[in-house]
Amino acid sequence: MLGRRALVFALIVSTLPLNLAAEQPRKVPRLCFLTFDPGSKQSNRFSAFFERLRDLGHVDGKTITVDYLSAEGQGDRFPALAAECLRLKADIIAVTTTPAAKASKDATRTLPIVMVPLGDPVATGLVASLARPGGNITGLTFMASGLSAKRLELLKEAVPRISRVLVLSYLTDPIAPPQVQELEQAARTLGVTLLVEDIRTADDIPAAFDAGVRGHAEGLLTTSESILIVQRKRVVELAAQHRLPAVYPFRAMVEAGGLMAYDSFTPDLVGRAATYVDRILKGAKPADLPIEQPTKIELLVNLKTAKLLGLTMPQPLLLRADQIVE
Repeated sequence: MLGRRALVFALIVSTLPLNLAAEQPRKVPRLCFLTFDPGSKQSNRFSAFFERLRDLGHVDGKTITVDYLSAEGQGDRFPALAAECLRLKADIIAVTTTPAAKASKDATRTLPIVMVPLGDPVATGLVASLARPGGNITGLTFMASGLSAKRLELLKEAVPRISRVLVLSYLTDPIAPPQVQELEQAARTLGVTLLVEDIRTADDIPAAFDAGVRGHAEGLLTTSESILIVQRKRVVELAAQHRLPAVYPFRAMVEAGGLMAYDSFTPDLVGRAATYVDRILKGAKPADLPIEQPTKIELLVNLKTAKLLGLTMPQPLLLRADQIVE
């Protein structure tokens, strides 16, 4: 009887480590979010990403830890921020600009990197192809062929007399030169002269408008880099001051008072990046996840701004608009 009790006790003891191990809490994954934009994840243009992340069950501080690291409008800070992600032992990095993606790729070739829609990842050398990205980077792009040219066409449709257009572009970002090239091709077809001004810092913006005035610019376009959306208030105010009708890449610029936007950077596209994070955390490999392109492009028109500029917007253009601000 005593021997049987000793055997039972020994069996119980032998199973204790297994039971205790089974009861240990699971490791909470860590997401490092790199952005050019100042601010916090509670209030920014990427809110759809964080909302979808919560909907998928990844709640910051409970089921996931999110480190929100901002370059505060200084693109040269991304290498240091990518290194900080590694120091924090992130399980996955989310990036919102091509410079952030490049810095992260330089820092690690194994840690998964998700693009929260950014520029053309193939043209900039981030991935091998959209269908088969290879490596450790996947996610979404808000770029599609013809978008830049379409914005110039819309400006010409709204103001047929336009023949000289100021273009603000952050040429340091590798997504900018291809957009300018596309605009130049469209400009030749439309009989428009482009006045391209390189924006390196926010302080360059007023000088760029002054150069446009000296060049007799009659309208304005911007390419799609983060510095221009971050500085949207200043850009829109200067466009109004110089009475330049403009077509922008982002709806937020129309909401800030801009005339028109032709925008592929929709909340749904931003939110879909969270599904990539979810799939990777569940075991998917970035190399196996095709990169998504935008399927919806929204046209927004601000009639209040049109009135201030003394413009009568063509009815066919208004009928095509997804949203009209009055």
